[in-house]
Amino acid sequence: MARLFGTDGVRGIANEFLTCEMAMQLGRAACEIVKDKEAHPVFVIGKDGRISGDMLEEALCAGIMAQGGDVIKLGVAPTPAVAMITRALKASAGVVISASHNPYDHNGIKFFSREGLKLPDEVEDSIEKMMKSDIKACDKDAIGRAKEDRESINHYTDFILSCADDDFNGWKIVVDCANGATVEVAKRVFAGLKADVIFIGDNNDGFNINKNYGSTHLNTLKEAVKKHQADAGIAFDGDGDRILMTDEEGKEIDGDKIMYLLAKDMKEQGKLLNNNVVATVMSNLGFLRALEQEGIGTMITQVGDRYVIEEMLKHDYVLGGEQSGHVIIKDYNSTGDGLLTAMRLLSAVKRSGQTFGQCNASYENYPQILVNVQVSNEKKKEFQSDQVIADAVKKAEEELKDTGRVLLRPSGTEALIRVMIEGRDFEQISRLTRQLAEIVEERLG
Repeated sequence: MARLFGTDGVRGIANEFLTCEMAMQLGRAACEIVKDKEAHPVFVIGKDGRISGDMLEEALCAGIMAQGGDVIKLGVAPTPAVAMITRALKASAGVVISASHNPYDHNGIKFFSREGLKLPDEVEDSIEKMMKSDIKACDKDAIGRAKEDRESINHYTDFILSCADDDFNGWKIVVDCANGATVEVAKRVFAGLKADVIFIGDNNDGFNINKNYGSTHLNTLKEAVKKHQADAGIAFDGDGDRILMTDEEGKEIDGDKIMYLLAKDMKEQGKLLNNNVVATVMSNLGFLRALEQEGIGTMITQVGDRYVIEEMLKHDYVLGGEQSGHVIIKDYNSTGDGLLTAMRLLSAVKRSGQTFGQCNASYENYPQILVNVQVSNEKKKEFQSDQVIADAVKKAEEELKDTGRVLLRPSGTEALIRVMIEGRDFEQISRLTRQLAEIVEERLG
């Protein structure tokens, strides 16, 4: 049976897979796990603006309160705000109700520890096991309560503003909020930075989160940047823990390039502790070699920002992230934070004296082809034991030699196998990716 928790919590179509019953069970089980360490748990809860958020929040809160836990409801709030506020309030745990970059009909529930960190696999497994047990409700006099708290979001906004080293007077910036959780906070933050800001994707109606906007649909931002002759564009995802950017010509600045620019700036300021960046297997070879030329080391983890922060904590590194735009700057926050990353990168670019285009041209990515192959959830991990697929991968690797690489991995949030090949020769990697994807689909599709 497939594991309930993926790389970013429990996620699926709301009211079909992720039901009110499941949300309540998750709340009850998580509260019981926390009660092993403290008698009266307190959970901080935030959500994005998709239509199912209210429904799942009420069910989750009911489950927590039925087990004797209290709930602090932040309302619509970015994921990194929940992590920071959980730490600041010294709460027992944080919870985010969001499906991040997925369409409106999906939703998810992910937990943070009291330190604002995503839970390790073993704790998530304990919650899943507890869900299957006969949980006894708390005594009638110990039932928990819920309260709303909008003031703590103001503290997060003030914190983000403090992360900018200067104002950005004279700059024109397009900001795409993906019709998601960052709209309110982003408008308040950028109002304090003196830049000329054009907002798009800033009108959530419950159904349009991520639809043609945000970090997974950059064309809208690229067109807006060119139309308004802006200096840069910024795109968040639905829950605000990811960021991608564009330069003044509308060319993409991905998570790898953002980390490179931050690492270089931090090293120049003497702030890149242990002179290392943590990246994932999806990071581009061009990025890794550019860091090497700057004398900066890299540590590679599996995909998932939770694994990145684990390595950062283990080795005392301060910068890490993913090509997709999860960037963790540990001196400031414990999880990927799109607004924080924007403040630090804008500051770094201003300090460099260069345009965003000049910064973006600092190195060239290797061509990278990614194909998603639709499979059932049960078959997602079978490619690891399929000899035909293994032989096909080996053959592709032998052809590439040291000029590229092959990566197959199951999606942590969808029923997909991701087939990625990277190398210097675009025609070669296109052919190899197509061939390998066809084999995966034939075997597992």
